[in-house]
Amino acid sequence: MSANTSSITSANQLREAFTGFFESKGHTPVQSASLIPHERTTLFTFAGMVPFKPYFVGDEAAPYKRAVSVQKCARAGGKHNDLDDVGRTKRHLVFFEMMGNFSFGDYFKSDAIPWSWELVTEVFGFDGDQLWITVHESDDEAEQIWHDVVGLPMNRIQRLGDADNFWQMGDAGPCGPCSEIHIDRGAAFGPEGGPLNDKKGDRFLEFWNLVFMQFNQAKDGSRTPLPKPSIDTGAGLERILALMQGTDSVWETDVLFPLVQQAQSLTSAKYRAGDYDDRDSFSLRVLAEHARSATMLVNDGVFPSNEGRGYVLRRIIRRAVRHAYLLGTEKLVMPKLTETAFEVMRTAYPELNANKDFILGVLTKEEESFRQTLKTGITILEDELSGGAKKLGGSTAFLLHDTYGFPLELTQEIASERNIEVDVEGFEKEMSAQRKRAKSARKGAAVNASSVESYRAVMEQHGTTTFVGYETTESTSKVLAVLPVVSDSAEGGNTVEIFLDITAFYAESGGQVGDTGVITSSTGEARVVDTTFALPGLRKHTCEMTRGVIESGQQVQASVDVTIRDATRRNHTATHVLHWALRQVLGEHVKQAGSLVSDERLRFDFSHYASVTQDEIEQIERLANSEVLSNTQTRNYETSKDEATAAGAIAFFGDKYGDMVRVLEAGNSIELCGGTHVRATGDIGLIKIVAESSIGSNLRRIEAVTGENALNFVLDASRTLHSAADLLGASSSDMVATVKRKLSEIKSLQDEIKQLRGGQARQLAGGLAAQHVNGVVISRVDGITPNDLRELALAIRQDSQVQLVVLGGVTDSGGVALVATVSSGVSMSAGDLIKDAAKAVGGGGGGKGDIATAGGKNPAALDEALEIARRVATEAIGS
Repeated sequence: MSANTSSITSANQLREAFTGFFESKGHTPVQSASLIPHERTTLFTFAGMVPFKPYFVGDEAAPYKRAVSVQKCARAGGKHNDLDDVGRTKRHLVFFEMMGNFSFGDYFKSDAIPWSWELVTEVFGFDGDQLWITVHESDDEAEQIWHDVVGLPMNRIQRLGDADNFWQMGDAGPCGPCSEIHIDRGAAFGPEGGPLNDKKGDRFLEFWNLVFMQFNQAKDGSRTPLPKPSIDTGAGLERILALMQGTDSVWETDVLFPLVQQAQSLTSAKYRAGDYDDRDSFSLRVLAEHARSATMLVNDGVFPSNEGRGYVLRRIIRRAVRHAYLLGTEKLVMPKLTETAFEVMRTAYPELNANKDFILGVLTKEEESFRQTLKTGITILEDELSGGAKKLGGSTAFLLHDTYGFPLELTQEIASERNIEVDVEGFEKEMSAQRKRAKSARKGAAVNASSVESYRAVMEQHGTTTFVGYETTESTSKVLAVLPVVSDSAEGGNTVEIFLDITAFYAESGGQVGDTGVITSSTGEARVVDTTFALPGLRKHTCEMTRGVIESGQQVQASVDVTIRDATRRNHTATHVLHWALRQVLGEHVKQAGSLVSDERLRFDFSHYASVTQDEIEQIERLANSEVLSNTQTRNYETSKDEATAAGAIAFFGDKYGDMVRVLEAGNSIELCGGTHVRATGDIGLIKIVAESSIGSNLRRIEAVTGENALNFVLDASRTLHSAADLLGASSSDMVATVKRKLSEIKSLQDEIKQLRGGQARQLAGGLAAQHVNGVVISRVDGITPNDLRELALAIRQDSQVQLVVLGGVTDSGGVALVATVSSGVSMSAGDLIKDAAKAVGGGGGGKGDIATAGGKNPAALDEALEIARRVATEAIGS
C-alpha cells in the first residue's frame, strides 16, 4: 500500500489526534480507566467499552452524552486471552490501547459513519480508494450511508453474518450490528476479493470496528429496538500506528520496537523483522511485549501471586524470563526492559513516573525468584521430554509448578514445542488440595438475574436514591418498593428489601460496611441489618420485620444506629491516617490493595515486599497517633477529579470515581473517599495496630482498632500483663527481666536433671549389660521417655560383650516405646529386629541401620512384643 499523507508520526501524536478529532465533535475526553475493572465478571479491562458498560445496560445514568477515550486494555486469562499468541503473529498483544468514541443515546449511524471516514482519510491520511467496509448482512441502513453519504462504491462494501459483524454483551442485553473498516495492504499480503476472501486478515486488515447498539436481546433470543440506540467503537492504536508508520507489524512501531532493541542488546540475539519462523525473533518479541504488559499491570495495582490477576501476571513475567533463558542470558532482563517501557509509555501515562521504583522492585524480585529455580526446573523438564513418551505426567507438571514455580501453561508451552501433551487431569488431581485459584478475582457472589430486573424496574420508575448521610443520621422518607413480595407488602418475621426515596443509611462501598438501624411506619417496624447498592445509585435496605407491615408509598422514619455509625467513622478515618503513616515509614511504593471498615475494627491491605517489623509498627503507630493528638479538623468535600488530583489526593483501591469526587483531608492525609468520617482527628481516639500478616506475594495486611475498642484492647493487655506478673511474683515493669531469670533457672534445672538421668542411665546400663545372654540384652524399662529409652540402649551397647539390644517400656503418657540397636558385627538391621515387635503393640517405626525406634498403642502386648524380639535376636546371633 502507498504511504499515508498524515503528519502523525508517533503514538503520542496518534492519541492526541484521535481524541482531539472527537472533542471537536462535542465528545467529552475520558481518561483511561484502570486495567483492573469494576466489572467483576472479567479479570482485566479487555475493551474500550468496559468502563462504560453500566451506561450501556442502564445501571447508571451517563454523565455525558458523548465520550472519547484511549483505554488501556489487557487480554490474558479467561475468555479474552491472547497470551499464547504473543510473538507468533503480527498483531496479537496482551497489553494494547483501544481508541474509541461513544454515544449514549445521542447520535447514531448517520453521524458515526461519516465521522469515522473523515478521521481516517483527512486526519490519518489513508487513501480512501484502499479502504473496504463490512456491514452486517441485515444492515441496509449502514450500507446505504456508506454508499450514498460517504460515497464508497458498492463493490467495496461487503456483507457478513453474525460471527463477524454482530456484537452482543451476553446472552441478554444490548446488542447490534457492526461495521468494520479495512485497508487493502496490497497483493504482497494475499489474494484479491476484499475481507470476505481474506480469512487471516493479512491483506485486508481490519483496524476500526463501529458497533451500533440498537436492540435489546431477551433470554429467548428475541430482539426489540432500543428506545435510544448507542454507539461503541474500538480502534486498535498499535494496528493503526503500524499502518501510519509504514511497518509490516506492530512490533516495528515506536511503542514496541525500542523494547525489541533493548531485548536484543540484553541477549545478543538478532531480530529478523517479519520472520515468524525464527526462534530468536519470536523470543525477542515475547520479551518486548511481556515487559510492557507487566509494567502496565503492576502500575495499575496487579501483583504477582498464585491466583486471579496475580497468577496471570506471574505467568507473563515467567514466560518472559524463560525466553531470556532460551536466548542464553543468565543475567536479569526485566529491570532494563522495564526502564525502556517507562520511556515508551510515560508521556501517555505520567503516573508511571511516580510508581517507577515500585514497579522495578516488583518485577526484579519476581525475576530473581524464578531464576533461582528455573535452571533446575528446565533440566527436569528436558529430561522428561527427551524420554520418548507422548505425554508428560501430571505429577511432573505438578512438581514443576509446586517446587520450581512453573505455571502449568508454561510447562504446556514448552512441551508443545516437542509435540508432547501434558496430563492436565493428573496435574489437577495433584493440585486439588492446594489449588486456591478457585478464589480468583471473579469469585464475587453473583446477583440473581430476576433480582436485577426488579431493581432496574424500581430505578426506571423512581430513579436513584438521594443520600443525606453525610449531613444527618435520620430521614423522613417515602417507601418506593418492598422486595421480594407478591402483594408488595411485608409481614412480620420476614426478611425484605426496602427501597426509599431519601436515606441517611450508608451503602457498603469503598471497604466501609453498610449502615444498620431502624425503619418505622405507622403500620410496622423493620430492623435494618445491612445497606448495599442494588444498582449504582440505588440503595437497598435489607431488613427483618419486627412488627406489623411496611408498604410501598408509606412515609417512614429511617434512623441509623448512631453508636455503630460513630465507631465505623472512627475506623474509616483511621484507615486513611494509617495509609499515610505506612507510606511515611515504609515508602511511597505502598498502595492500598483492599480494606474492610466496620464498627469493631479496620483491616487494611497494602503492597510491600517484606513483613513489617515491630520497630516499624511502633513508628507507624506513633505517626498515626500524633495525627490524632493534633485534633485537626477534617475536611470531607466534593470537587472535580482533576482538582482533587492536582491537590495531591490519592485514590483508594476498589472505589469508582466519576468527574466529581469526594475528598477527605485528615491531618496530612489527602485521599479520595466517599465514606463517612469523624469531624476532627481527635474523635478517632487511640489507634492501635493489633495484627500484621502476609496475604500473598508482595501483599501485607494490618488490622487495627480505635476508640473504645482500642481502649478495651489496651486494658485487656494490661490485665494479662498484671496477671502474669502476679504469677511470677514480679512487678509489671520488671516482667522481662523476671521472665529471663526464670528461663535461666529452668534451663539450669533441666541441665541438672539431664546429668542425674545420665548417671542413673549409666548405672542401669551397667546392670542390664551384665545380664546379657550370648551378647543379647532384651529388657522392659517403664516410666521413662522414648528419648531416654534410646539413650539407655546406646549406653548398654557400649559394653564390649553386648552385640544387640532391644528395650521396651510404657511411657508416662500410656503409650509404648521400643528401641533396638546393634553393633557393627551384626548383619541384621535394627529396624528388622523390632519390626514384628512393633506390630504386636499396634504400632510402627524405623531408623538407621544400627538403631531403630518404634511406638505402639497396646501396652498389654509389650511383654509379648519383647519375646518376639528375643526370638528374632537369638536367630540373628545364631546365624
